[in-house]
Amino acid sequence: MSDTTLTQPETKAHGVGLSSDAAAKVKSLLAQEGREDLRLRVAVQPGGCSGLIYQLYFDERLLDGDATVDFDGVEVVVDKMSVPYLDGASIDFEDTIQKQGFTIDNPNAGGSCACGDSFH
Repeated sequence: MSDTTLTQPETKAHGVGLSSDAAAKVKSLLAQEGREDLRLRVAVQPGGCSGLIYQLYFDERLLDGDATVDFDGVEVVVDKMSVPYLDGASIDFEDTIQKQGFTIDNPNAGGSCACGDSFH
């Protein structure tokens, strides 16, 4: 009996969720860019009136300690420092008359506010 081992580094999962609307929008944006090698990276930095500033952007890199989860072909990556702050958070996409864009609902945030600075 032979034992085959994958040489790919093991990646950990994270607790961030991605709605089907958000996944569809990410796929649409990647198709417009003509890139299939990009991942959606979510990170937090201290600051803002809720205590956290969110970063949401496309990244082709996979860094040491990153946690990844695949949502129907959309890979969501969270760096190891941000994982505890984003556990249980969910990413959605709204397309209404009042608002268009990605939203992050994070039960770990210390509070909420109306200022846009905390939600990038």
